[in-house]
Amino acid sequence: MLSVPAEEVADVPRRYQVTARRDEMADTATFDLRPADGRPLRFAPGQFTMLSAFGHHEIPISISGEPGQPNLRHTVRAVGAASRALRNSREGATLWVRGPFGRGWRDRGWLERSAADTCPDVLIVTGGLGLAPLRPLVLELIAARDRYRHISLLVGARTPTDLLFASELEDWASAIDVRITVDAAGPDWRGRVGLVTSLLPKARFDPARTVAYLCGPEVMMRACIAALTDARVPPGRIRLSLERNMRCGVGLCGHCQLREFFLCTDGPVFAADQLTALLRIREL
Repeated sequence: MLSVPAEEVADVPRRYQVTARRDEMADTATFDLRPADGRPLRFAPGQFTMLSAFGHHEIPISISGEPGQPNLRHTVRAVGAASRALRNSREGATLWVRGPFGRGWRDRGWLERSAADTCPDVLIVTGGLGLAPLRPLVLELIAARDRYRHISLLVGARTPTDLLFASELEDWASAIDVRITVDAAGPDWRGRVGLVTSLLPKARFDPARTVAYLCGPEVMMRACIAALTDARVPPGRIRLSLERNMRCGVGLCGHCQLREFFLCTDGPVFAADQLTALLRIREL
C-alpha cells in the first residue's frame, strides 16, 4: 500500500465526532472519530493528519487506526495546550481533521516486491508512543501473517503503567513474537527491565531478508539503527518515522525542514540510509 493519492488529501479541515474514547494512561487517550459527512478517510499506515479542537491550533497526530475502517482513530498525549484540549475531548465532541499527509511505512517502492522478499522477516521496534503510528502496520501484518516468516515486535516503555495498547499486545502475542521491556518497575513487575535495544539479540531475523521499522524517541532510533547495522541489516531496509515541528503538513511553512528534507512531505517515514548522517549532527 502506497501513500494516498493527492486528490484524496483534504486541503481544508473536515468535521469529525468523537464516538469512543479510551484512556491509555494518565496523560494519553485514544479516540474513534466519525466523519460528519459520512465519507471515510483513506490513509496508508504511517501517515498522519492535522488534528484540532475548537479554539486551538491544529497539530500533527499519527493515525493509529486500521485502514479501511469507517471511523478514524488517533492516540493523543497531552504535552501542550492543543494536545491537552484534544486529550480531554469527550464522546460527542467535535474535532477537526485535515489530511492525510506524508509517506507511509510501505512507500518508496516496498521491498517485498522483489522475488527475494516473498517471505521476509519483519522487525518492529518502538518506544514511548511510537507504537501508535505502527499499530496500523502491525494489524496489516497480522492479517497477512502467512506472507511473512518471523515477525518480532519489541516494545519499550518508561514503566509498566506507561505501556501503550497493553491488552492488544497480549492478543498480538498469539500471532507474532512480542517482547516488552521497561526502564523502571516495582517489585510486582515480572518482565524485563532495560533499554529496548537489549531485546534485539532475542529477536529472530535473518539480516539479509529483514525489513525493520522504528518509531520512538530519536535517541532510541539512533541506537537501534547502529545495532541493526552492526547486525548486518542493510540501512536501506530500515524504516524510521520522524515528526519534528510540523505546522502545515504540506511543505510550505518550513518548520519541519531537516536540511534538504521537509519531514511532512518527504516523510515522516524515511529509510535509515537517508537520515543516518543527519541524525548524528546534534544541532539538527
